[in-house]
Amino acid sequence: MLFGLDGVEIGLIIVFLTLFGGIMTGFPVAFAIGGAGVISFAIIAALDSSGLLIHQAVDVRSADYMALIADGVPRETISTFRYPSLPRVEEALFTGGWETALDRNLSFIVNRMNERVIAGQSIEILLAVLMFVMMGITLERSKIANDLLTTMARVFGPLPGGLAVSIVIVGAFLAASTGIVGATVVTMGLLALPTMLRNNYSPELATGVIAASGTLGQIIPPSIVIVLLGTLAGDLYATGQEARAVAAGCRDALTYLGQPAVLSVGTLFQAALLPGIFLAFLYGAYSFGYALVFPSKAPAVQMGESTGEPVTRSEKLTWFLGVPAAIIIGVSLAATSGLIGGQSISVSDMSDGAASASLRTNVSPQCAEGMIALHGQEAWDAAVAEQAAIEAAGDDAAATERTDEEMVVATDAALAAVAPIGSGVAALFTLLALTLALARGISPTASPVPLLIGGLGVVLAFIADILFIGPLTGPGATFLILAIPFALTAYGCYYAVGRLAQNELLRVVFPPLVLIVAVLGSILGGITNPTPAAALGAAGAIMLAAYRKFGDDRRGAKIIVGAAFAVVIMIIVGVNFDLRMSREAVSLADWIAYIVTQAAYHFAFFGLLFACWTLLRTSVLGPVVRETAKVTSMVFTILIGSQVLNLTLIAFGGEHYIQQFLRAFDQEWVVFLLVMAILFFLGFVLDFLEIIYIVIPIVGPVIYGGTLDPKWVTIMIAVNLQTSFLTPPFGFALFYLRGVAPKSVTTGHIYRGVLPFVGIQVVGLAILWFFPGIVTIVPDLLPN
Repeated sequence: MLFGLDGVEIGLIIVFLTLFGGIMTGFPVAFAIGGAGVISFAIIAALDSSGLLIHQAVDVRSADYMALIADGVPRETISTFRYPSLPRVEEALFTGGWETALDRNLSFIVNRMNERVIAGQSIEILLAVLMFVMMGITLERSKIANDLLTTMARVFGPLPGGLAVSIVIVGAFLAASTGIVGATVVTMGLLALPTMLRNNYSPELATGVIAASGTLGQIIPPSIVIVLLGTLAGDLYATGQEARAVAAGCRDALTYLGQPAVLSVGTLFQAALLPGIFLAFLYGAYSFGYALVFPSKAPAVQMGESTGEPVTRSEKLTWFLGVPAAIIIGVSLAATSGLIGGQSISVSDMSDGAASASLRTNVSPQCAEGMIALHGQEAWDAAVAEQAAIEAAGDDAAATERTDEEMVVATDAALAAVAPIGSGVAALFTLLALTLALARGISPTASPVPLLIGGLGVVLAFIADILFIGPLTGPGATFLILAIPFALTAYGCYYAVGRLAQNELLRVVFPPLVLIVAVLGSILGGITNPTPAAALGAAGAIMLAAYRKFGDDRRGAKIIVGAAFAVVIMIIVGVNFDLRMSREAVSLADWIAYIVTQAAYHFAFFGLLFACWTLLRTSVLGPVVRETAKVTSMVFTILIGSQVLNLTLIAFGGEHYIQQFLRAFDQEWVVFLLVMAILFFLGFVLDFLEIIYIVIPIVGPVIYGGTLDPKWVTIMIAVNLQTSFLTPPFGFALFYLRGVAPKSVTTGHIYRGVLPFVGIQVVGLAILWFFPGIVTIVPDLLPN
């Protein structure tokens, strides 16, 4: 044995030294990773062929090993780490020689590239990365950050530490719109840092809050980190739980767990929402508290007067708080009492299928023991009792086709259960009513007549829904009944939008906020997966950037606004009408709806093309496309290079060796803490892309193959990486900020400034550790 070390241990040292050496040379990381895999494979192969690398493996034919198997110990848990006294055999690292390993690796590389880069299932999710990158870069180039900072500073500047709080809010906003840490930190450093220093803010607080707020892009969705983590974590969780189920003696993970072993990117977005907002709140609370303790280092600043109409305090309380709260509470009470709800009466022509117990009980004795150990004896006994009751009642029969009489009974039951007011109508007109109320608060001295007409339309819409619209009313008739109330409401909202545009805060925040809500809402609400939502975000960002480019020239802007309304029309018509024209019988209303949708689609597409032409003409689209291509190609190149490096580790048993070491610990939490510590320190020298594609595939089968909640594990990893990117002296965010900070701001200022925020990150991790419900509550409440 060379240096008294196992051959696999020497191979791991060679791989990591080669990787870090390649990164430290300054060679592009995307190529350094793949090169490190090739070079380390050649070095290990040469040493192995010369007989210098010997691996001491467990002798699987020994009596002691067979005794452990006979006692029911799973094979994958038997290792020299857990059982150091087991007999061993010496063998070469490459079974069959390095030529066989090279041939196998080349085959694996081709297959993996086909699966993960060219035509695999994860390609659709990876396309979301391209769209989110383009969305973020487009919004960045549209100068939205500058307007947001100016507006938020006017709102919060007069408060102690108001500029710092504004930075946190804008940082969270940009994180939700870009998801790129480097871009956010650089943008905030260029725009906000000089302003804070001119207003006598402490350099430590200014640099710390900018660096910390910029890293929120790691966790607040739509985060590229979570998208890339999700594509790996889903596969690792499914594979790990299947292996766990087989080890317990069960057929599959569904039987063993009682639920599918599925983890999607959309679910991770839901899980990341509260932790991201929680961290932003902690940042803002610290900044405000710092200003109260050291008022001279974070003074209140008056950033200029607002251009809006002066509004008294009582008017603000009435129209910004009282009336909106009354509307929301009234609608909520109506929904709770059953006045508002779903009006669907669709009844299946098949009877209900066989009932099923909470757990599968028709399993082997070994699987039953494993399920009892996992779920508890009480849950198992309850499932057995449920299955016995089902069999005794004869409810285990398969679903059958309903007779005409049964269909009538089922339809009557569905009709009796519908609510008087449909949830769709209630949601639409509630939003319009809130718009009218806010517009009144923005300009109390203006004539209230148009807003009153709009409010009358809202009331008439609810009355018409109760009196004239039922579950059997067709979409065409519904449209005609609501046409007059909607026209009155639209008339009021037309004037309301004009008044809302007079408010600087709403004018700056509302358009990108609508875009972010549309993107995240479609994902968090389970309406669509991240890729179509990302495409919507990219197209919306292009149209928003083009709209802002027109400035005072509103002729072209009207086309953009019309295209946005065309998208809304498509959604409304598509939800309420059946647009499948291949049916045998298509009603006149559906034909009209189809023609309207086609017209709206073509106009929206024309608006998108017009926006692209506008950005191309103003030299915005070209840099956006180039930067998007640069970032996306880097992601995919790192993906390919990391596969080469991982296959090198697999070839000589390095990946298996690390997993055996981690499985040797008895407590799962010890393993997870060890992995978190390793990721934290690796975050000093590796970007999140390298960590995700190199480290996570190695440790993932262990941490995702146990009892820990995969959503919680993934979010903890993301927050941990965010912490390491802030930690001196190697945090990536610090280098980004150092590159754009003025000479008066020293590296010591930056290091001292971020230390309190690193402490906040550690506190946040501890809170998530002891209160995992912060991560899991949103996915449990929302559809997946």
